[in-house]
Amino acid sequence: MEMNSANVEAVVKQVLESMLDKNIPSPSAPAASQAIPKTAHVAMLTSLEHYDVKEFPIPEVGDGDILVKVEGCGICGTDAHEFKKDPFGLIPVALGHEGTGEIVKMGKNVKVDSAGKPLKVGDKVVTCMIFKDDPDIEMFDLNKKNVGGADVYGLLPDDDIHLNGWFSDYILIREGSSVFNVSDLDLDSRILIEPCAVLVHAVERAKTTGILRFNSRVVVQGCGPIGLICIAVLRTLGIENIVAVDGNQQRLDFAKRMGADKSVNFMEYKGIEALSAAVKDAFGGHLADFAFQCTGAPAAHSNIYKFIRNGGGLCELGFFINGGDATINPHFDLCSKEINLVGSWVYTLRDYATTFDFLKRAQAIGLPMKELITHRFPLEEINEAHRTNLAQKGLKIAIVNK
Repeated sequence: MEMNSANVEAVVKQVLESMLDKNIPSPSAPAASQAIPKTAHVAMLTSLEHYDVKEFPIPEVGDGDILVKVEGCGICGTDAHEFKKDPFGLIPVALGHEGTGEIVKMGKNVKVDSAGKPLKVGDKVVTCMIFKDDPDIEMFDLNKKNVGGADVYGLLPDDDIHLNGWFSDYILIREGSSVFNVSDLDLDSRILIEPCAVLVHAVERAKTTGILRFNSRVVVQGCGPIGLICIAVLRTLGIENIVAVDGNQQRLDFAKRMGADKSVNFMEYKGIEALSAAVKDAFGGHLADFAFQCTGAPAAHSNIYKFIRNGGGLCELGFFINGGDATINPHFDLCSKEINLVGSWVYTLRDYATTFDFLKRAQAIGLPMKELITHRFPLEEINEAHRTNLAQKGLKIAIVNK
């Protein structure tokens, strides 16, 4: 058929009408099934090692609030400590701080996220910290002040709202909270944002020593999710000479997939001298330039100094609760070796923003980040999920809603 101007106009009109068909939902709009219920289901830790899934009314959404339908949340080591011992004295408490979900309702004053990116219903989000009125904590002022004194969803005392943690099907993000639009990341990546931010921050702290460089020899001790992510962050920076140390061979094998060049299983060596010699051999006869201590074991902290060369560096990030005292010899371990030691605690807002780019970079170079999530449980099986986590049957255990 000959296409004259009238034909072209008719075709264009037909295409535009089909694009504007109101029966076709907008990609950013919530589906019809996203009708907001009157109540939410919240997994409340009501006693040691026991959750009850309780039902609470969904409150009114204030002008600065955001109601999020939870899609998933990872189980953190901190959740495990709270599950077993309640070290923060929070029971009863709604836990879960590695969560993500979709905005289903928001107050009229909510326009942008904490990085200035526009927000709308249907966007996927994560939260960082709930900052108190403290002008010393700013978005792009790295390390100006440690944010450990801020609050976090999933570790809040229970109140009359109850929708305070991500182990739920809805969470109410209150005015003044930090929130980020991460609609360009898939669910698994979004669940991993919080633990990855911990390691982005740790590596930034390590870089302040001036020792961690492109060609550094780096040892990572502890190959749970934190240590494995540490290796991935280092690998995305181009650092290749990485030795992983752990007592679980399966985790050491995964460490190599995440970017470690060599691994050392401490179960195969008796005594710290033999172990440090094995680490030295793995580096071709050299001690490490820099070390990351990623376990919560005081003995591991005591030992790691033996892996580091004179003038080397150490980042300690394994102790998110009081795990007990570690014994070192200040002369031999610190002074005579002139070790540069930094501690790392959670993250800053800027680290969160950097983490989004890290996850994209890790995927681009083929690191198996999503395979860190080895087990997924529905909310009603949260007790079994925590028992699986405590038994170390996998790596990252997640609660994923249908």
